[in-house]
Amino acid sequence: MLRLARALHAYGYSAARLEDILAATAERLGLAGYRFFSMPTQIMAAFGPEERQRTHLLRVEPGEVNLGKLAALEEVSLDVARGQMSPGEGMARIERIVAAPSPYGPALVTIAHGLLSGAVCQFLGGGWREVLVATVLGLLLGLLAIQAARHARVGRIFEPLAAFVISLASFGLARLVGPLAIFVATLGGLIVLLPGLLLTTAITELATRHLASGTLRLSSAFMTLLGIIFGVALGGRLGVALFGSTVNAAPGPLPAWAPVVAIVVASASSIVILRADPRDAPWIIAAGLLGVLTGRFGSLILGVELGTFVAAFGVAMASAAFERWRHRPAPVVLVPGILLLVPGSIGYRSMSSLLERDTIAGIDTAFTMVLTAVSLVAGLLIAGVIAPEPRHAATPRQLAP
Repeated sequence: MLRLARALHAYGYSAARLEDILAATAERLGLAGYRFFSMPTQIMAAFGPEERQRTHLLRVEPGEVNLGKLAALEEVSLDVARGQMSPGEGMARIERIVAAPSPYGPALVTIAHGLLSGAVCQFLGGGWREVLVATVLGLLLGLLAIQAARHARVGRIFEPLAAFVISLASFGLARLVGPLAIFVATLGGLIVLLPGLLLTTAITELATRHLASGTLRLSSAFMTLLGIIFGVALGGRLGVALFGSTVNAAPGPLPAWAPVVAIVVASASSIVILRADPRDAPWIIAAGLLGVLTGRFGSLILGVELGTFVAAFGVAMASAAFERWRHRPAPVVLVPGILLLVPGSIGYRSMSSLLERDTIAGIDTAFTMVLTAVSLVAGLLIAGVIAPEPRHAATPRQLAP
């Protein structure tokens, strides 16, 4: 149970789902009086009646989402709980899953970063010059991410360091490409760094009364955003000193088919970045299309912020159907489906405005970010009530001694 908890936490499970899976597994294994408490930096697990309770404390670090390993670990927990695999065999299987290399090599991961940045730049209103610069910046970010994974010291300051390099490089590329909307291109290049998904998870945990975990994640998202803004500001100042001021220009128009191609490219790139199982690729791309299209439909009816509710509700219902039909965890398609909906870029715009002392615009954009995040979370929670997860929803969170 403890090894499973550590492994699930390392690959991006939220507190609610982690505790539900552990509770379901413990109940089916006949462990009496179990209690679990998950936070981003620790997991506490207790077993037995209160007067003879054994408590374990696991010190953990927040991990990156790895959809392939999450699905494999959840399958192990279900097999052990059903008696199809012994706990000893489950332990060995967990070790093999954790030690397994990524199905995608460094070159493919780097290319995926570049393609995702270019596609998101199109969503942000960029023209061909902005898309080109954002793609190059994304490739550079992918190379930096690979180096950060190999060196722990670099990993500790990865976000501000990468933001500094991307911001500085954007000014250099602007001198080569010509007049462009450098803010849009830089934002596209930074999109993978922005903590939009972390912010959404934090608000979800706060809404479901996981207050400690939600508060810590919210603080982490805020500090990550501050580090990115600092890196961008420092890189921008140095970029102006080295390359001179750039000439800003309105983005040029793109063909009518560009948004559809951008959605497909972004969804396909997220498969690699989130390290999903290749067999789930068609469903992940379909979820990405569903999220963006329903989001735009909802925006026409309810406005941009509240339209996110419609998109999140649609993706969550589709992920629940996917879990029942394909017998795969719902997050496999849910996370990529909402990835293009999370308000990370809005938070970046808000902090940028505040940094430039445009307080009114910064506060207004911050309110838009919060409203967008709340709409997204509301759609997910309401869908969870209508279509609860079939394997964990009926499991009580605690079993009385």
